[in-house]
Amino acid sequence: MADGASNTVVNAFLASILNGTAFTALGSLQAQLHVGAPGINGTANVAGNATKQAAGAFTKSSDGNYVSAGAISWSSVPTAETYSHVSLWSGTTFVASGSITASAVGVGDTFTIPAGSLTVTQPFAS
Repeated sequence: MADGASNTVVNAFLASILNGTAFTALGSLQAQLHVGAPGINGTANVAGNATKQAAGAFTKSSDGNYVSAGAISWSSVPTAETYSHVSLWSGTTFVASGSITASAVGVGDTFTIPAGSLTVTQPFAS
C-alpha cells in the first residue's frame, strides 16, 4: 500500500469540493513512528515506541508543499529498532502516512524529526 492521505480525509475533501459538503477541520496533528509502511488504516508496523507526539504547525514551503515548523521528538525510546515511516493523526482519525529516512535507535535514545524535515506534498495537475 502506497503512503499518502487516508481514505477518510480524501473522501471528505472530495465531497467538500464536488458536492458542497462542509469539510470539518481536523485540529492538531500527532505523529506516530513505524518500522514499515503504516498501511491503509495507519495501524500496520507501529514502532515499539508507539507514543504519538504533537506534530505542531506546518508552513507552506512552496505550492503544494508544507513542512513541519518545529522539531518532533521522542525521548527515551523503549525499543531498539529502525524507524522508516511516520503517520499523522488527529485524535483517533488517521490523516496520512509517508516514509522517512530510515533511522536505527537504541533503547533510551532520543529520536527527532528536525524542523522542516517532515514534508507533506500534494502534486498538481500538469
